[in-house]
Amino acid sequence: MATEAPVEATEIPSVAAAETVEKQPHKLERKWTFWFDNQSKPKQGAAWGSSLRKAYTFETVEEFWSLYDQIFKPSKLTVNADFHLFKAGIEPKWEDPECANGGKWTATSSRKANLETMWLETLMALVGEQFDESEDICGVVASVRRSQDKLSLWTKTATNEAAQMGIGRKWKEIIDAEKISYSFHDDSKRERSAKSRYTV
Repeated sequence: MATEAPVEATEIPSVAAAETVEKQPHKLERKWTFWFDNQSKPKQGAAWGSSLRKAYTFETVEEFWSLYDQIFKPSKLTVNADFHLFKAGIEPKWEDPECANGGKWTATSSRKANLETMWLETLMALVGEQFDESEDICGVVASVRRSQDKLSLWTKTATNEAAQMGIGRKWKEIIDAEKISYSFHDDSKRERSAKSRYTV
């Protein structure tokens, strides 16, 4: 009768080793930064962006979920406040060199719950690198307003229509929007309501 060979102790992974593997943080492809902006009480004569604050930079899946769950949900924002998630090193301002020649895709929502879902789906797509043209993306902004909430996906090269249309089609699918439109930052600087350059 055949007997089984004894299993060497070294072949059995220890519980401690397994737990160590599980506790290893899951690194993202790049670092991201959350920003906060509350324009509901602007100081008289204050320049645009003076209320913008860098909140947290993270680089792991675990940090992302912890920050999202505890703080960065649009439902926690007051009217006229914004949350931003941008690649680390890029400020959510037109003047930032990475944003200067860019623009933004914009989706609107009249329901708070809808904004929350679109925001989360977009965050997961960004940190999960789901866009083929991810190098052209700067970040996303959730804006809570009295009449209509907005979500804007900022990109680097507004004139690269092929890249923008690729990003736009993918984002529209991710957030399940009926229609989104793209405006150039240059146009927005000149006119309060910039015309749409691309639409999907």
